[in-house]
Amino acid sequence: MKSRVDLKRAKCCVIKIGSAVLTNNGQGLNRSAINHWVAQISQLKARGIDVIIVSSGSVAEGMVRLGWSARPHALQELQAAASVGQMGLIQAYEQSFQAEGYKTAQVLLTHDDLANRTRYLNARATIKTLLDFSVVPIINENDVVANEELRVGDNDTLAAIIANLMSADLLMILTDQDGFFDSDPRVNSAAALLNEVGVDEEFLDQAASGGSGTLGRGGMQTKLTAARIASRSGTATIIAPGLRQNVILSLIDGQAIGTLLIPNEAPVSARKRWLTAHLDVKGRVVLDVGAAQAIKRSGVSLLPIGVVAVNGEFARGELVVCVNESSEELARGLVNYSSTDIDKIKQNNSSEIERLLGYVGESEVIHRDNLVLL
Repeated sequence: MKSRVDLKRAKCCVIKIGSAVLTNNGQGLNRSAINHWVAQISQLKARGIDVIIVSSGSVAEGMVRLGWSARPHALQELQAAASVGQMGLIQAYEQSFQAEGYKTAQVLLTHDDLANRTRYLNARATIKTLLDFSVVPIINENDVVANEELRVGDNDTLAAIIANLMSADLLMILTDQDGFFDSDPRVNSAAALLNEVGVDEEFLDQAASGGSGTLGRGGMQTKLTAARIASRSGTATIIAPGLRQNVILSLIDGQAIGTLLIPNEAPVSARKRWLTAHLDVKGRVVLDVGAAQAIKRSGVSLLPIGVVAVNGEFARGELVVCVNESSEELARGLVNYSSTDIDKIKQNNSSEIERLLGYVGESEVIHRDNLVLL
């Protein structure tokens, strides 16, 4: 995504909705706004666009339900508020999407879930399956159990990681601000709204300085950080006013609302850099002639029938290199099965996995989305 014109081609969109717009600035859930967003998202789904929602608001809604006027500082009180508020938050989404004919699913994650490669793949597989069934995933950080060590940090960051996880085309951050300004508009009345800008421009860090509101954990700096995280997978980010009429549809249609932060790399090259530069190779899988040719020419998923040998010991979710029978390196990818399990299912059809292992996870040894050609 290099300009707003490209947004019409988006196939997968992560939409992060902030506390300030979701809770009507602390006055309880803004149900009319939720209904309006859901109606727009339903139209995106009717166009064939997968949508994942990362929703703030559980703590803020819990504060309202518990009668608290100020956000607590004690971890246990924050977790209690999140626990109470999550009930109302998910119920509101469920009722609204049900009226549009769609089902929803609650997905609660911590940093540990996303840092661990096995859990990372499990989360991706679950969310992908939900999308395949046209279910709308509603994702939030698992505040009820997360301590500071497990915390992702804020839902802007969580949304960016989910965008990476699902190779989304677009991350849309809906906030109570008009977008990203070239300086803090609360301090400088002459601050100008940025329309389109490269996400790695150095002046953005200075422009993003400033705090957050009373409800959320993040300010504009966290949104910039999130946009840069998302850009690692080639995902573009839009920061836009969430309460504007038809904002979601208008953004997808390319209208000049908010700020488009443009990644410097295409999705494939960004993902290739991540897989090849940031993970250690744990082993090798040897491919037969047919699988090697298919991988090299088309970048298709690697199925067990195409594997003839396994070298090294590795767990599900770890990085391996794919080689042909002449030991030529062809690709690298994250495996869906351990080395022991791949050795058992190699040279067999995917339909035989359950019989050979006693369970079935994915039909592929490496899915094409987690496979990068060398």
